[in-house]
Amino acid sequence: MMRNPAETIGNLIDKQGVSFIGSVDENGFPNTKAMLAPCKREGIQTFYWHTNSPSMRIKHYRNNQKACIYFYDKRFFRGVMLKGTMEVLDDKKIKKELWKDEYTQYYTGGRDGGDFIILKFTAENGRYYSNFKSEDFKIGG
Repeated sequence: MMRNPAETIGNLIDKQGVSFIGSVDENGFPNTKAMLAPCKREGIQTFYWHTNSPSMRIKHYRNNQKACIYFYDKRFFRGVMLKGTMEVLDDKKIKKELWKDEYTQYYTGGRDGGDFIILKFTAENGRYYSNFKSEDFKIGG
């Protein structure tokens, strides 16, 4: 059993350059996509990514906020899945907070004039896998 899930899982997440996000499509099927690491993390409960607003995933999350995210440590063959909800944020304040000038290579219209949009994931529970064992855990109160 993990002594400190926030620390154990936070350390695993911070060392990964790739993350996976899951959505539910209009037919009720799961869809998974590899993404860069989140651009911001608050503990192991809240995560933010930037993406393009015309993305198929944006449509999925607007129709059904149920989501999961996954982080995998290939070196030690361990990982964590977090389940919760994904919100699509087009708020100027959060976009300004998360924007980096290097993002112009992905969003030609820039922070406010293009298709730059934010995904915010809020975890409710998770499942951690390490040493050929899995462990479920709750997040928050």
